[in-house]
Amino acid sequence: MLRKKTNGVARRPQRTSILSEVAGKSVDRRAFLRGSGLAIGGLAAIGATGGTVTQASAQNAADQAVETVKSVCTHCSVGCTVIAEVQNGVWTGQEPGWDSPFNLGAHCAKGAAVREHAHGERRLKYPMKKEGGAWKRISWEQAIDEIGDGMMQIREESGPDSVYWLGSAKHSNEQAYLFRKFAAYWGTNNVDHQARICHSTTVAGVANTWGYGAMTNSYNDIHNSRAIFIIGGNPAEAHPVSLLHVLRAKEQNNAPLIVCDPRFTRTAAHADEYVRFRPGTDVALVWGILWHIFENGWEDKEFIRTRVWGMDQIKEEVAKWTPEEVERVTGTPGSQLERVARTMANNRPGTVIWCMGGTQHTNGNNNTRAYCILQLALGNMGTSGGGTNIFRGHDNVQGATDLGVLSHTLPGYYGLSKGAWAHWARVWGEDPEWLAGQFDTLEGADGKTKSLQNLTGIPVSRWIDGILEDAENMDQPNNVRAMVLWGHAPNSQTRMTEMKTAMEKLDMLVVIDPYPTVSAVLQDREDGVYLLPACTQFETYGSVTASNRSLQWREKVVDPLFESKSDHEIVGLFAKKFGFHDRMFRNIAIEDDGVTPNVEDTLREINRGMWTIGYTGQSPERLKLHMENQHTFDRTTLQAVGGPADGDYYGLPWPSWGTPEMNHPGTPNLYDMSKPVSRGGLTFRARFGVERNGDNLLAEGVYSQGSEIQDGYPEFTMQMLMDLGWDSDLTAEERAAIEAVAGGPDNIGSVNWKTDLSGGIQRVAIKHECAPFGNAKARAVVWTFPDPVPLHREPLYTPRRDLVADYPTYEDKKFYRLPTMYASIQKNDFSKDYPIILTSGRLVEYEGGGDETRSNPWLAELQQDMFVEINPRDANNLGVRDGAQVWVEGPEGGKVKVMAMVTERVGAGVAFMPFHFGGHFQGKDLRDKYPDGADPYVLGESTNTAQTYGYDSVTQMQETKATLCKIMPA
Repeated sequence: MLRKKTNGVARRPQRTSILSEVAGKSVDRRAFLRGSGLAIGGLAAIGATGGTVTQASAQNAADQAVETVKSVCTHCSVGCTVIAEVQNGVWTGQEPGWDSPFNLGAHCAKGAAVREHAHGERRLKYPMKKEGGAWKRISWEQAIDEIGDGMMQIREESGPDSVYWLGSAKHSNEQAYLFRKFAAYWGTNNVDHQARICHSTTVAGVANTWGYGAMTNSYNDIHNSRAIFIIGGNPAEAHPVSLLHVLRAKEQNNAPLIVCDPRFTRTAAHADEYVRFRPGTDVALVWGILWHIFENGWEDKEFIRTRVWGMDQIKEEVAKWTPEEVERVTGTPGSQLERVARTMANNRPGTVIWCMGGTQHTNGNNNTRAYCILQLALGNMGTSGGGTNIFRGHDNVQGATDLGVLSHTLPGYYGLSKGAWAHWARVWGEDPEWLAGQFDTLEGADGKTKSLQNLTGIPVSRWIDGILEDAENMDQPNNVRAMVLWGHAPNSQTRMTEMKTAMEKLDMLVVIDPYPTVSAVLQDREDGVYLLPACTQFETYGSVTASNRSLQWREKVVDPLFESKSDHEIVGLFAKKFGFHDRMFRNIAIEDDGVTPNVEDTLREINRGMWTIGYTGQSPERLKLHMENQHTFDRTTLQAVGGPADGDYYGLPWPSWGTPEMNHPGTPNLYDMSKPVSRGGLTFRARFGVERNGDNLLAEGVYSQGSEIQDGYPEFTMQMLMDLGWDSDLTAEERAAIEAVAGGPDNIGSVNWKTDLSGGIQRVAIKHECAPFGNAKARAVVWTFPDPVPLHREPLYTPRRDLVADYPTYEDKKFYRLPTMYASIQKNDFSKDYPIILTSGRLVEYEGGGDETRSNPWLAELQQDMFVEINPRDANNLGVRDGAQVWVEGPEGGKVKVMAMVTERVGAGVAFMPFHFGGHFQGKDLRDKYPDGADPYVLGESTNTAQTYGYDSVTQMQETKATLCKIMPA
């Protein structure tokens, strides 16, 4: 029996920071850098002060005053607060945020080492270009001029879509928004970021199930869970601080922890029930659990009747997945899944957690919908302790997704339709005709001319093919000729041998990043490569969105180091160069330099346009107030108890409806009808119409607390307000704004809650305690997807040829501008020559592509070798010893030379490699190709060199979790 030993909050140290106690000689930046190992017993701190500790004088104490600055960790999506200690403009120490309801005074290894990023010796220090095969230092002015002139020439010759703008989950919300807006003003939808290759299948699958594609509850709400089901996630390493919240539920509620993973992870070590299954069989596994739930009548029948559509079709599919068939496909015994089903049924509410182990598959959208359907069947949605707690990866991948750094949508998930562009043109005060004129056109198969403004761009997962594919096969006039990798690690993408070829074919390759990244060394170009130093997020300020939809405000810790610039200043420089700076920032204040957009004003413009998901109530002033008063927020509910933010939920988790003046408190748990909408309650979104084949799609007799419409209802429009007689609640100013959107009073009824720039429709709906987006049923069947009912489909590179006939992949098709292969790959049997399943994942020491973390000496020391995990049976059969060098080769020919780790973490026939390494390529060390002094301390092979082709059927998510390989002694 587990017993509670603490209150779940990390203990505050009894001593103050060593820097506040040690007084001595003044510290200049150079001396500090020489002795910056403050974490080691304080000895380096003493060394940094000259090697002696002397009594402080009053003047000395004043010189040595320590300023504390509150920021947010730049690694994963938990959103841990970092308290930076700054002296004379130098970041000298840090503490975790003791008042933060997210990290509760704790840090993981990465979070504890973030100070190094702000004075890292391996940073990219000044703009550089490759000339004659050598790196050459240049000025910012020269860089912007040369890059800008080259891009304008490419645009003139091949159109705006021949330049690809690849954004970042490391940008703040304001920078991400400006990046997407910048791409619109350049005239392309060839813009994307890391979300495409981590959780795009989550966003698509979840949003198409119940309306919004985000984490429904929060890390903190897991405290209320009676069961925890984790599949395809390893939070102990990927989100270490989140495990505080998981283990609190396990300890205090005696909540059983179930971990489903092909690999026995550090998270699995905490599990009450560990379920090993074959990679790529998630749908079969979940249907196997649901088979027992339906067979025993354990589903929540009333919840399904009132709030779910299509569960009868799910039952028909699940009935095929008998325990015997599930074991045949997944390898998991039916008796174990019966135990899992019984545990989930007997311990409600339970939460389901997943990460990239579930998303990075050719049928990843099926996986994420299956997880949702499991929760709908159990009635675990819209309740505290339940929900789908989707752990996002990077610190602002949620925000960058919300702000539309994607090739298929504008900010706020508005899409790319004519109406969507009209909405954002109104927000920007832009002439929609001028904006449309920035885009190229394409003649379709039907002979009609189409604007590329309304067509999805190439996703980041396929930018390689945007360069290499025959232009005649693409839905854009010409190939990509220039790539801008703005805060992106290319080694996080598959098919790196082809990536190298693509980089070398480009006219121009531009990297904008605090570090050179693998982009600087993978290719063998002699020229045409530019490296521009962006500063870290600790050298600028702005908002960032944690995985639970809460926004936090970062303050600037130090000024940009070396010659680095903030990302929004760089956007301003390019906008100036391309001649649309005045248009793009007409409603945003510009700093004294005449270039840089003001961050607070940028957020206010976001507030004026992001009505769909309620990014409208989070003004800079409200976010700063929350950060200043973190101590007033409850550690479980996240609600402020008294204080200046009384009643608000921490970070105003979206949707925070209406204008900031409405003071909506935010929505802590999506779809929770136990609260009024005005106080954070919500229904399922009426996003899919009101009926389907004669079936009602609206909720049946259930509604949020206090709702004046006591049944299901569609999304709100002005016409609906008039029909209800509620339009009289609008102010004259609101009505005038609605008429302006409608183009006059005659069409006023067509304006809806998403396009009303006054927020009046939302305000009036909420005044009557109704959700602006309606009250509908979640849909278990998505009729617009390739598989309306989620189906198991074998991976393209499957070892189970006996299952291909029963569970084939998709037919080849063309979408996102590119031909995409499925069946033409799967028809080939690679399993005889490549018999081992290859999967990948995270390590606790590193993050993402690893450029930042492998350049951090404190983290680099912890993990110095790239490796492959091999089961002892496979190792013995292959003649491989633990610690030996081996080759891992994929069926497309890419191979990596790594160290063997012989372990039972992986089952027989499965191998695992982490994806954080780079700087080696197919056995070759590329260290000498980095600019002097900018090479990471630790280099290694990228697992993605051996990873293969494969993309999700809805989002083009890359397949990294279920390919094949062969392993040989090196």
